[in-house]
Amino acid sequence: MKYRRLGYNGPQVSAIGLGRGTRPIQFGDPLEAEFNATIRRALDLGINFFDTSDAYWGSRHETLLGRALKGHRNQAVIASKFGNIDLPDGKKATNGRPEYVFECCDASLKRIGVDVIDLYYLHRVDPGVPIEETIGAMAQLISQGKVRFLGICEAGARTLKRAHREHPITVLQTEYSLWYREMERDILAACRELGVGYIAYAPLGRGLLTGTIKSVDDLPPGDRRRNNPRFKPENLARNLGLVRELESVAARNQASPAQVALAWILAQGEDIVPIPGTSHVHNLEQNVTAAELQLSAGDLEHLSQVFAIGAGAGERYPAHVLKGVGL
Repeated sequence: MKYRRLGYNGPQVSAIGLGRGTRPIQFGDPLEAEFNATIRRALDLGINFFDTSDAYWGSRHETLLGRALKGHRNQAVIASKFGNIDLPDGKKATNGRPEYVFECCDASLKRIGVDVIDLYYLHRVDPGVPIEETIGAMAQLISQGKVRFLGICEAGARTLKRAHREHPITVLQTEYSLWYREMERDILAACRELGVGYIAYAPLGRGLLTGTIKSVDDLPPGDRRRNNPRFKPENLARNLGLVRELESVAARNQASPAQVALAWILAQGEDIVPIPGTSHVHNLEQNVTAAELQLSAGDLEHLSQVFAIGAGAGERYPAHVLKGVGL
C-alpha cells in the first residue's frame, strides 16, 4: 500500500481509505461479521484510514467501527464527523453551535471506544452559526486532547478560508469522482493554496462507476440511491453511456471499471485520498489494487474528456439536500 500525507502537517494515511458501505447494518445483524472481516482485511492490506460519522446508520457505524478496530487502535487513523442531522420527517438539519461540538465529540468518543479521534470534521456547515465559532470550539477539542486534527465537509472555498484562519484545517472532504468534478472549479485550488488535504468521498459515483448498475432495478428496495437524481431512469441511460467508455478503458488495462475510476482520482494529485465505502471483502480487495494501477496519459486524458464537468445527467443529491452543501 502506498501512503499520502493529509495536508502540510497531518497524519500519513493509506492512499485509499475505507468509507461507509451503502447497506445499513443493524446490531446483531449477520452482516456485522462480514463488516468486521472487511475491517480486518483492510488492516492486513495496509489501509489505515477509516471514515465514519455520528450521522451514519443512526450513529451505529461509529459503534460498529470501534468494535471492529478493537485491539488494533495503533494501526488506525480514525476520522469522524458531527453536525449533519436527519430529521424524523426526512428533512435535513445542521448544528454547528459550540456547545453541540463538545456534546457530539464526547458521544462519538464513547461510541467508538477511543480516547482521541484522529480527524474530526464539521460534517455540514451550519448557515446560522459563524464558521469561526464552530471551528473555535473544535480547536478547543485539540487542546483538551480529544481530537488531533480538524476537517470540514462540503464547504465552499470562502468558508474554507475563513475556517482555516480561525484554526488550521487539515483536510476538506467533498464528493469527487469522474462523474462529479465540480470541485475542480475552485475547491481544489483553495485547498492547495492553503495546504489543506482533500478527501474524495463517493469516488465510485455511489456505485455508478463500478459497471454493476445497469438499471434502477439493480438497486435494492429502499436503497436511498433510488431517490438520487442521477439514478432516475431518465438520467441513468445517459450516465450509463459514459460508464461504457470507462468500461472500454478498463478492458484495455485488464482492470475493473471501479479500479480505473479510483486510479484516475489518485492521478489527479498526491494530496487527494479517495475513501470508497464497502462492507464486502471482495470489493475492498478490488479497490486496493487501484493504488498500483498506472493509467497512461492518453487514458487519463480520454476519461477527463468523456467525463467533463456537466457530461453526466442529474444532480448528485435531491434539491432539498443540495441546499446544504457548498456553503
